[in-house]
Amino acid sequence: MSSPAVKKRVFSKVLVANRGEIALRIIRACREMGLQTVAVFSEADRDAPYLKLADEAICIGPAAGAQSYLRADRIIAAAEVANVDAIHPGYGFLAENANFAEQCRASKIEFIGPSAESIRLLGDKAAAKKLAKKTRVKTVPGSDGVVEDDEEAAKICAEMGYPVMIKAASGGGGRGMRIAHNEVTLRTQIRNARTEAESAFKDGRVYIEKLIEQPRHVEVQMLADQHGNVVHLWERDCSLQRRHQKLVEESPSPAISEKTREALCTAAVRLVTAANYFSAGTVEFIVDKTGDFYFLEVNTRIQVEHPVTELVTGIDLIKWMVRIAAGEKLTLRQKDIPRNGHAIEVRINAEDPDNGFRPSPGKILEFRPPGGFGVRFDSHASAGYTIGPNYDSLVGKLLVHRPTRDEAIKAMRRCLDEFHIAPIKTTVPLLRQIFATAEFANSKIDTGFIERLLQK
Repeated sequence: MSSPAVKKRVFSKVLVANRGEIALRIIRACREMGLQTVAVFSEADRDAPYLKLADEAICIGPAAGAQSYLRADRIIAAAEVANVDAIHPGYGFLAENANFAEQCRASKIEFIGPSAESIRLLGDKAAAKKLAKKTRVKTVPGSDGVVEDDEEAAKICAEMGYPVMIKAASGGGGRGMRIAHNEVTLRTQIRNARTEAESAFKDGRVYIEKLIEQPRHVEVQMLADQHGNVVHLWERDCSLQRRHQKLVEESPSPAISEKTREALCTAAVRLVTAANYFSAGTVEFIVDKTGDFYFLEVNTRIQVEHPVTELVTGIDLIKWMVRIAAGEKLTLRQKDIPRNGHAIEVRINAEDPDNGFRPSPGKILEFRPPGGFGVRFDSHASAGYTIGPNYDSLVGKLLVHRPTRDEAIKAMRRCLDEFHIAPIKTTVPLLRQIFATAEFANSKIDTGFIERLLQK
C-alpha cells in the first residue's frame, strides 16, 4: 500500500557508522552520488587508509568495539557535530539494532535501513517464524516460539524426533546454535546455547527446530521502498560454511530448479511485504535434498555478500538503500531485473586454516590481489596495513563474474593462484583446496561440506 506520509528528503552528507571494507564500500557509493561522507573510527583504526577518502573523520573511542563502534551515543554525537542528514550502519555492530535506528530518527537524522519496528519483528527469529507461517511461507518444524523450560523442550523434541537444532532467538553469525541428537545432549546443549546467546546478544532466549540434514543455504536479496513497492533481486547460494560462517557465495544457485527459484523468490516477497519492510534486506532459506525449502531468518541490513547480487543484476544496492531512506520510490520493476551470468564470491580472512583457524593479525608487508576481466576485489587492506586483533578478521572479498558457472570457477581458481599476501596467514589455501574438488565443481555440496573436507 502506498504511504502518503512519506516525504522525500534531500541528503547532502552521510555518516558511515562502520569500519573496514564495508565503510569503504559505502564511502565510494556516496561519493558517486555526490554526497559528502563522514567516517567514524576507533583508536585502533586511526591510520586506516580509507579514512582519507571521507570528507571528514571523527574518532569515537578506544579500540574495543563496545567503547566505539557499538556506542550509539558517540556515533550520534559525531553525526550532530558533523551536521549529517543520515547514517548508514553497514553490517554488524549496530546495523540491526532497533534502538539505534530509533535514536537516529529521534535526533532528526535518517537511519539508512528499515524501521525500528521491522528490525524488532524480523530480527527476533521466533517472531519472524510466526510471521512466515502467517504468510504461508513454509517453516522448519519446531517449537512455537521460544522455549524456556527444559521439560517442554524435551517433550517437543520427542514428538518431532531427533536430531534437532537449538537456536538463539536474537542475533546471528552461528552464535547460540547447538545440535542435539538425543535428550541427554539436548539438556546440555540448550544450556550452552542460552549461555552463548546471552553473552553475544544479551538475550538468552532460544527456540528449537528439526535439523534438516545435508541442507543447502539459499537466500533471496530484497529491495523495498517506503511506498509499498517490493522486488527481489534473485537468490544467492551460501552453502559453503564453516561453523555457520559463510566462506563462499554464488548466484544463481546451482542446486535449485527454475520452479523452485520462482517459488523461493515469491515467498520472500510475500514475507517482506507482510512485514511492511523497506530498505535492502535478505530472506534466508534452507533447501533439503528433495528441493523443498524452509524459511530460516531475515537479515535486516546489507549482507557481506551483496556484491554477488550486484554483479549478476548490475544494480548498486548501497545506492538504492540511500535513495529509499530519502523517500524515493523504486524505479525497478520485477520483470526488468536481469540475471546475467554467474558470480562467485570468496571471503579472505586473516586466519590460519592449518591451526584451527586461529586469527592471524599483523602488518601486511606483501600484498598482490588478482585482477583482470570480470574480477572485483572489495577490501580496505593494502601493503603496510595492519590487521588488528580487535575486530572481524575479514581482509577482503574476491569476486568473479562470468557467463557460466564453469567459467566462473576457472576464473576463481586463477585468481586464487595469483593472490599473494604475506606474512599473515589467510584462508586462501583452503579456498584453493575447495575450488579444486570435484564436489564443488559438480555442486555436490551442503552446509557440512567444509567440515568434512577438513577432516580428510
